This record gives sequence, structure tokens and C-alpha cells, in this order.
Amino acid sequence: MVKKLRPSGGYRKTASFQAATVICDATYWFCEQHLNPRSRTVDQMVQAARSGRQNIAEGSRAAATSSQTELRLLNVARASFEELLLDYEDYLRHRHLAQWMPDSEQALAVRGVPRTFRADRTDQADLTDLSDQERWKLYAPWLEHRDSAVRANALICLIHQANFLLDQQIAAAERQFVEGGGYTEQLAAARLAERERRKKDQMDQSDPSDRIPNCPKCGQAMVLRTAKSGRNSGSQFWGCSGYPECKGAINA
Repeated sequence: MVKKLRPSGGYRKTASFQAATVICDATYWFCEQHLNPRSRTVDQMVQAARSGRQNIAEGSRAAATSSQTELRLLNVARASFEELLLDYEDYLRHRHLAQWMPDSEQALAVRGVPRTFRADRTDQADLTDLSDQERWKLYAPWLEHRDSAVRANALICLIHQANFLLDQQIAAAERQFVEGGGYTEQLAAARLAERERRKKDQMDQSDPSDRIPNCPKCGQAMVLRTAKSGRNSGSQFWGCSGYPECKGAINA
């Protein structure tokens, strides 16, 4: 397999994409059951949920060639989920339904699903090892609840988690860009490294006589010698092969 200069893809195993998939599916079914299908809000919420998920995937693929594009798309995903978060908060407020406090028992139960899942397992598996259907079942008690307020509140918790994951992902991408440079910079560095490698290979394979300098005084080939006395005793230098008639010398 050819090694890529910059890794890309692999988004299906990231926690942010998997959380986005749950949010996308749950939003579709929430709008289908609890909102007027002719409402413009339905289109906006479904599109915001889809945008969050799709832009994570697109940003992951773009990472191969453009750090700026990757960061831009991840920020679009983050903005889409922020918009969706407001839609769910609006849904509760407009209907005079209570929004869970962050430290409420219900909110902690939803946010604690990953921790509870790991505690119930004897192996090292986590949520990223599950299929979409298996992951959905863990949140189904809230996301398939008859009460729309429970669904909306659970989705608010999940969107906060997805936003937290995206914030971390964006910060990591920014650090990678600052420390390693963009794709163009890495490509230039790789090209220079390849040139140096080829140059060294050519030097190693060339005839040693090709590297013997000519005397700057008479033009004859020089000989590698070792100084026997003086302050440079023991040091090597190039001396003219016509010595003693010619005393031309250069540093080795």
C-alpha cells in the first residue's frame, strides 16, 4: 500500500461522526412525529443535522490535501449543530416544556451512556466499536420515548456532547497545522528530502575518483594526505600529486 503524505478518511470510527449519526437519525424521526411536515422548521432542522454529519465526513477526506478545508468543514459542522441545538431549545420553550438542567438525573443518565456501557463490559470495547444500530439501542429509551420533551432534551444532551467532541477535533487539527504545516508545506519538505536522498545515493554509487579535486595551482589531481606536524598535525588535507614541485593544498 502506498503511504499517504497526510492521513485522511477513517471518519466512521470517530466519536464525533458516530454521535452525529445518532443526532441525524433522531432528528429525522423527531420531526416526522412531532412537527408539521409542511413547516419550514422541519427542513431547517433536518438539514442542520445532516450538515453536521456530512461535513465531518467531508472534512476528514479533505484532510489529505488541505488543512484549511478540513478546518473550515469541521467548523461548518460545529455551526450546524449549534443551530440545531437552538431549534430544540426553541421547541421546548415555545411549548412551555421544561429543559433539563445539566446536572439533572435525566441529563446525567444520557450523558453517562458511554461510561455505563464500558462498566457493563468485560472487554475493552467502547461505543466506537458498535454498529449504528447497536449504538442507537443504547439511547433508544430516550430517543424513542412517547414524550417529545424527553426526546428533545435527550437530543440537547447529545448535541452538547457532539459539540464538545468537535471542539477537541478542531483544536487538534489546528495544532497539527501549526506544528506540521499545511499540505503544500509538507509536500515541499517531502520533495526536498527525496532530492537529498537521491543525491546521497548518487554520491554513494559514483566512482571515488569523481570526487577527487584538482590542484588549484597546477590542475593536477590531488592526493589525500595527513599532516605530520604543526598545529594541524593529524588532520587530513588534499595535497597536489605533483609535490614537491607543486605545493598546492586545500582542506579536506
